[in-house]
Amino acid sequence: MTDNDDTLVDDLFLDESEDEASASNGNPPWKVMIVDDEPGVHEVTKLALQGVAFDKRPLEFISCFSGAEAQTAIAEHPDTALILLDVVMETEHAGLDFARYVREAAHNAIVRIVLRTGQPGQAPERQVILDYDINDYKEKTELTASKLFTLVYSSLRAYRDIITIENNKRALGKIIDSSTDIFKLSSLEKFAEGVLEQISGLVSSTPGSLFLKSREKTAPNGLAASFDKNGWRRVAGTGRYSDSTDLESLLNGQFKELLDKAKAGDGIAFDEHALLAYFEDRLGSRNLLLLDGLGRLGENEIALIEMYMRNVSIALENISLHDDLEQTQREIIYLLGEAVETRSEETGGHVRRVAELSHFLALAHGLSEREADLLQSASPLHDLGKIAMPDSILHKPGRLTPEERTIMCTHAEIGYNLLKPSKREMLKVAAALAYEHHERWDGKGYPQGLQGDEISIYARITSVADVYDALLSRRSYKEPWTEAAALEFLKEEAGTQFDPAIVSLLLDNADKAHAIRERFPDPEPNSPHHSDIRPFMLNS
Repeated sequence: MTDNDDTLVDDLFLDESEDEASASNGNPPWKVMIVDDEPGVHEVTKLALQGVAFDKRPLEFISCFSGAEAQTAIAEHPDTALILLDVVMETEHAGLDFARYVREAAHNAIVRIVLRTGQPGQAPERQVILDYDINDYKEKTELTASKLFTLVYSSLRAYRDIITIENNKRALGKIIDSSTDIFKLSSLEKFAEGVLEQISGLVSSTPGSLFLKSREKTAPNGLAASFDKNGWRRVAGTGRYSDSTDLESLLNGQFKELLDKAKAGDGIAFDEHALLAYFEDRLGSRNLLLLDGLGRLGENEIALIEMYMRNVSIALENISLHDDLEQTQREIIYLLGEAVETRSEETGGHVRRVAELSHFLALAHGLSEREADLLQSASPLHDLGKIAMPDSILHKPGRLTPEERTIMCTHAEIGYNLLKPSKREMLKVAAALAYEHHERWDGKGYPQGLQGDEISIYARITSVADVYDALLSRRSYKEPWTEAAALEFLKEEAGTQFDPAIVSLLLDNADKAHAIRERFPDPEPNSPHHSDIRPFMLNS
């Protein structure tokens, strides 16, 4: 044995206390399967490799004395790193049959297979290498202790590297899949929940064995937060951040140094137990993601997480831009709706209340959150056609003449014609509202005389919300109705003017409807934002 061989052997050997320390650190052993029908071969191999460790992980031996026994063992231990395999056992080619079984039947392409034969004539090396997927071929007589050490060391190194590549490939696949998923999310809350779920999955397992994790981790505590005028607010959380927490104390105390480091660097900071990612986009939106309870992360894990976080950063900025565009669009629609109401001498508060009430009733009726949002955004335009009405009709203090009423009724179709060319889904909903909000459940409405379910659910909801709020609002010709009187009117008109199911929802949730109205009060009569309101026209 050379000096270099002695050094290698010294590196491979650990004393018993070091082995115990490795096990206590949670690092599982490398599994080495010895498949040979001679008990002496097992004993000598174990004795020669006693105390050997690689990457501070000891060896665990699995002994099989036949090819059939080995087939059962590989199914029970698919994370075996190395198989030392004899050729001639219960049959002349039992070892070769097992090698083929491992690759083709067990579908294990990772384990290193070294053929050890005492009868090379039974399995010529060239032919075996060509016909079987093995990694090395050794005659038993040439496997001295030194060469056995070298063989094991090089085989485990190859296995480790393959496992690392495979795990990194799987992690990259996870990142691609996760990134695809999060790019589909347009809500900041849903986005934050998705990111926490995905990143927890990435860091909860680490490269080790494809079949058995090298060390187990519990899911980390995760927090997603956004900064607004009131400071940091929790958007989503897992673990100990599942419930509300004092973010200011947390971010100005325990994690202040990590937050400052992330802000000063490239947006991502790590310590031994936590990860903090800080995102600030071109619109000035500030968000952060915190995970603690991670345990020590390896270089590969950190690189993968940083890659994932770059995708999160892009997706988060897209959401911020989307939200800004959506808020701008909604604000313009509200302003347009308020302008229409102001021209007809009603208040902008009515527009916002009807939008909120429509949203609430839509959810209560079972519409999806997306559908409810569409209705909320579209409802301010239901009276858009009034912009074409003459002032003499809009501002008339008394009841309209039959001729004036005929002209007034055209506002539904005018609004529809203004909106229908748009291919935007929200404006399509607005077009339906404009056209149908004066239809009646009994078919006596206008302009189409639709009846029952022929009227879109959006229009049926908004018409109830519109009348309910108008009855409770001050008008130039009347004082507000009482809550009881307004609800009684809706109850009487259920099944004639209104969809009875929608009216029932409002009656059952009258306290919540009242709370919505309280949130958007009308300006005081002497306020510069106040304008008189023309009488509300019921379909009678």
